[in-house]
Amino acid sequence: MTGGAGFLGSHLCDRLLAEGWEVRCFDSLLTGSAANLVDALSDERFGYVHYDVTNYLNVEGAVEWVLHFASPASPSDYLEYPIHTLKVGALGTLNALGLAKAKRAGFMLASTSEVYGDPRVHPQPESYWGNVNPIGPRGVYDEAKRYAEAMAMAYLRTHDVPVKIARIFNTYGPRLRRGDGRAVPTFIEQGLADEPITVHGDGTQTRSLCYVDDLVEGIWHLLISDVVGEPVNLGNPEEVKVLDLARTIVLLAGSRSEVVFTDRPIDDPEVRCPDISRATSLLGWLPSVPLSDGLARTIEWARTAWRA
Repeated sequence: MTGGAGFLGSHLCDRLLAEGWEVRCFDSLLTGSAANLVDALSDERFGYVHYDVTNYLNVEGAVEWVLHFASPASPSDYLEYPIHTLKVGALGTLNALGLAKAKRAGFMLASTSEVYGDPRVHPQPESYWGNVNPIGPRGVYDEAKRYAEAMAMAYLRTHDVPVKIARIFNTYGPRLRRGDGRAVPTFIEQGLADEPITVHGDGTQTRSLCYVDDLVEGIWHLLISDVVGEPVNLGNPEEVKVLDLARTIVLLAGSRSEVVFTDRPIDDPEVRCPDISRATSLLGWLPSVPLSDGLARTIEWARTAWRA
């Protein structure tokens, strides 16, 4: 597992261990945190290596699956680390695929809804090729993931590496990094401190938010399925306006914060919503945690985790 100390990667490590797997995690901690691995490190079947997977990647012994989840994943991260974001999407993917080929293992890529860019098709099915600005500030992440998908498919077609591609939409829950720039942790941090909630634009842009437990369940279903060589959207198809999201978090946090409006970032998508028909029909998967419940759980976790 590359990127196993990240928000999503660490939850997936826990799930794989719960399913009886032996897991080796590689993470440079550029945006991940060793604190996310506290539970996993108590299991003798888990091992952690502090490592940048843009370098040559090797593991002793047999490997059944290589799961490539390493990458900065929030706009503030990939704007701060644009070159490394491109490198981990290109070189990191190449190294992870090389390991899968050498070990005759399967390969799973954590792709993203960002491959759709600022979409002109709504909701977004896997057949949509996207509307991406390759030279914009967000292009370093969007194009890195699009390249990673192309590289994965090339290894499938050329070397018969079994490839699974999860196109992951906005996910939230415990272990979100404080100050990572995404809407949910930003609004929660501001709300718990009774600070102004900063909403980009007029807040009418929409997002679709999936609770992390649901998302991990979807990844697990994809991993053990017979689906190979076709991307699968994983996310919650229920849209929420960013302004409504902010107001909901203020209410759930019992906050006195007021909403203020700021400029929209460049190339900020107007809408974002997955068509999960493929995941439903092929994997039998549907998210089940309502947004209000998931936000309440996340807020309660943050009260303790971010207290310092």
